Amino acid sequence: MISLVDRPVYLFNGDVLCERSEKVGKAEVESLMSKAGLMPDAKALPTVPGVGTMAYGIIDSHDTSGGKGGLRLRFDKLTSHDITYVGVVQTAIACGLTEFPVPYVLTNCHNSLCAVGGTINEDDHVFGLSACRKFGGEYVPAHVAVIHQYMREMMAESGAMILGTDSHTRYGALGTLAVGEGGPELVKQLLGRTYDMARPGVVCIYLKGAPSPGVGPQDVALAIIGAVFENGFVKNKAMEFVGPGVGSLSVDFRLGIDVMTTETACWSSIWRTDEAIKEFYGVHGRPEAYKRIDPDDVALYDGAVVVDLDKVEPMIALPYHPSNAVTIREFVENPVDMIEAVETETARVMENSSLRLGLMDKLVDGRFTVDQGIIAGCSGGTFENVVAASQILDGADTGAGEFSLSVYPASQPVNMELVANGSIGKLMAAGAIVKTAFCGPCFGAGDTPCHRGFSIRHTTRNFPNREGSKPGEGQISAVALMDSRSIAATAANGGILTPGTEFADRLEPVPYRFDGEVYDKRVYRGVGRPHPEEELVYGPNIKPWPEISPLPEDQLLFMAAVIEDPVTTTDELIPSGETSSLRSNPMKLAEFTLSRKEPRFVGRAKVAQALEDCRKKSVADGTPLSDDLAEILSLVGEHVDVGRIGIGSAVFAVKPGDGSAREQAASSQKMLGGQANVAVEFATKRYRSNLINWGMVPYVVEPEEQGKFRAEDWLYVPGIRRAVKEGATEIQAFLLGDHDREPVTLKLVDLEKEDRDIILSGCLMNYYRDCSDRQ
Repeated sequence: MISLVDRPVYLFNGDVLCERSEKVGKAEVESLMSKAGLMPDAKALPTVPGVGTMAYGIIDSHDTSGGKGGLRLRFDKLTSHDITYVGVVQTAIACGLTEFPVPYVLTNCHNSLCAVGGTINEDDHVFGLSACRKFGGEYVPAHVAVIHQYMREMMAESGAMILGTDSHTRYGALGTLAVGEGGPELVKQLLGRTYDMARPGVVCIYLKGAPSPGVGPQDVALAIIGAVFENGFVKNKAMEFVGPGVGSLSVDFRLGIDVMTTETACWSSIWRTDEAIKEFYGVHGRPEAYKRIDPDDVALYDGAVVVDLDKVEPMIALPYHPSNAVTIREFVENPVDMIEAVETETARVMENSSLRLGLMDKLVDGRFTVDQGIIAGCSGGTFENVVAASQILDGADTGAGEFSLSVYPASQPVNMELVANGSIGKLMAAGAIVKTAFCGPCFGAGDTPCHRGFSIRHTTRNFPNREGSKPGEGQISAVALMDSRSIAATAANGGILTPGTEFADRLEPVPYRFDGEVYDKRVYRGVGRPHPEEELVYGPNIKPWPEISPLPEDQLLFMAAVIEDPVTTTDELIPSGETSSLRSNPMKLAEFTLSRKEPRFVGRAKVAQALEDCRKKSVADGTPLSDDLAEILSLVGEHVDVGRIGIGSAVFAVKPGDGSAREQAASSQKMLGGQANVAVEFATKRYRSNLINWGMVPYVVEPEEQGKFRAEDWLYVPGIRRAVKEGATEIQAFLLGDHDREPVTLKLVDLEKEDRDIILSGCLMNYYRDCSDRQ
């Protein structure tokens, strides 16, 4: 159902694919061009991948570099939710923010139901509203819409670019090139700066055929993710959806695939637009937002993913990643081997061989049973997904046993129409619990299963502990991703795993009517109307960022965590779920850094912090060094200039940063004195950008060097400030153990001048303050 073409390909007239290789002769190319209705002209064929693509048509219209070096992008609109917007606004204020220069939407779909006590959630919301009043923004209250559904309905535009502080910022199906990044990248836009990067590759996602009844968008998405994630086929590239199969998909179907492209590790996504997209904008009262977008007559891509939609089957992504995708048919036919693989993976990711999910107990008479179904958020809670679930469950009974089903429509307008057409009634009559717009089930803050529970979800992720369990406290459960159709089929079948195709005869299209009156009554719309005289409203939990030191001349780094997993997610770097309410309090949140992956990290980082405090005091007033500090410095050498050395902590991970865009995965390390990450490679651009913007050096080492790193060793990096300032691409460092001194080469890869300047300043806030001082 999926095939990869790992070489440049031409797309002729948006319809005909042709490999660009020595095996394909001129005559064959001309024949394919003629088939596409084009005049053969070999001289006109582009030779640089990206030329003629929709992605570069949009990128180039937003690039301010003038063709000099890399891209310097300005976005049309910005968006954040309540896990991230307080930090963004606080950082921007510290950097000199006076008003929002472009439309900035603050939604409240994350913290709203994950309180850890007190007033802190609603305090954040009040702060967000006051920020929109003061600086001129748009504020969407809690329970009204999840971030991405609101942006689709009210803010997306064909040909526009949107930047959001959530990794699933994807509106490509509507013709909007959207990117999820950490908060500091939005701060740059709020201050009139640019988003800087090298030109990304562009991969053609060529759709042909049409899905079978009962197959949904999550099935197609999981099939693609399973084919491209592990091999990095689209990593940090733009995915461009074209081909005759696009027209066979409804808009909701396209949106459901598109939002999941984040799980491929791509940079962004874009689709060709057509009459269906034009109708979507018209239904939502914004016909002027539509524009026809297509590749040029001839476009050249870095590669292609060919998706035969006819052959896609209902899928299940087993724990603990969306790429662990197999067909439900395969799982049902051979559950034992796959269950054992999940149990083995559980012991590995939890780093506890005694933890077992007990999945064999869920095999009853050879059939696999589940405990919970969830349909929610920007991927599962859309109109058509919920309608399909209601049709399958019409007249059914989810039962009074262990199995439960919860449904979260993605916005109040969607919910209102589902009520009006009877879909909500059908779901409730079948025993489903219908809730408000909330992202909680996506990140572990809602509907946490029971101990050893197995949840099937039409949400975006199934990383370890994304469902909210706490293995460190003996609680463990897991999530598998599925489409709403198969979740509803499973519910109708008493919790026995069942593909949606078994109920395909119940499915039929239902028209959608959008009523935005609820937005008119509840959303604060202050874009372009700042009120600088108004005061920001701070709750007692909202704390400013502490003072941060610039990069020292030499680094002495305590290896506070060494993680040898193939991939480390941002959820492991900073847990989601119950900690989310603390994300307006940097120091409190920092106490949870790596708590589920390496519980000793915080204590180790504080050891380095205490030594640095002692060093600073000695430099400031001549206080004698403590015995501990003197002993550590003796590892460096006999003649140590304590004024040059900065002591901090560092993390080594093979491939850190898969998953969320939230900057706290980096800033929490910084709050504890973190100065660097060392990696064989970084999983995503957004995590690496977060490190840079928080002044941490993103070191890279060769794979053969990773075995040198051990927890609680010291990493000495002499002359790092000079190396960063002078543009060095590598530096000789030394790992210092009790009795040895082992050299290691650290690489400084793809750091642009501004990246280096930010690192030298210690963080983005310091950098902007330094720039202001120089002016």
